Amino acid sequence: MKFSEYIKYLLIGTAFGFVLVKSEVVSWFRIQEMFRFDAIHMYGIIGLAVIVGIISVQIIKRFNMKDSQGNPITIPPKDPSQVKRYIIGGSMFGLGWALLGACPGPMFALLGTGLTIMIVPILAAVAGTYTYGVLRDKLPH
Repeated sequence: MKFSEYIKYLLIGTAFGFVLVKSEVVSWFRIQEMFRFDAIHMYGIIGLAVIVGIISVQIIKRFNMKDSQGNPITIPPKDPSQVKRYIIGGSMFGLGWALLGACPGPMFALLGTGLTIMIVPILAAVAGTYTYGVLRDKLPH
């Protein structure tokens, strides 16, 4: 892939970050409101995202859509024997989100707004991802 082809991803990511910031999805106060059940703002946005995702998956399946390389998009069903794994992983993700006040995508948007302290969780996320990559073959999946 040429460098010029990455520009579209940079532009899409920048636009996505702009939307996150303007909709206050990256606001620590909004996230705390959500976890304290004080406001519906975040639940409305997350609910809308779920609805858009459901509709998108149905369109992909019904029209047998293909990816950018022309390969058919397949969405395998979830493995029901992995429910414990999903619950534990989701709980860890939610706990980290509640403690930090940001999930992985918005961390970069927050850094882009000038919140330089986000360098710490970004580096921690990169270190965690690297560690998982090193240990992946030794972990139970």
